[in-house]
Amino acid sequence: MAEANTQALLGEAVDSVVLVKLRGGIYVRGKMKSFDQHLNLLIENAEEMLDNNTVRSLGTIIVRGDNVILISPSPR
Repeated sequence: MAEANTQALLGEAVDSVVLVKLRGGIYVRGKMKSFDQHLNLLIENAEEMLDNNTVRSLGTIIVRGDNVILISPSPR
């Protein structure tokens, strides 16, 4: 039941910009294109948010679900 709710909620975020917190304190922002049952994410136009308020462009990335701590709508 909870898994279905999680997938439905993430499905609403597809094709929108999200902020993803990863293990190690890394933050990535970009357009989430898809996800799977393991929480692996495909993110386009990804940017790493660095400590000194700068961003580093990463392009299209795949994030392994084991590294995801949090997914949130991004306030661009």
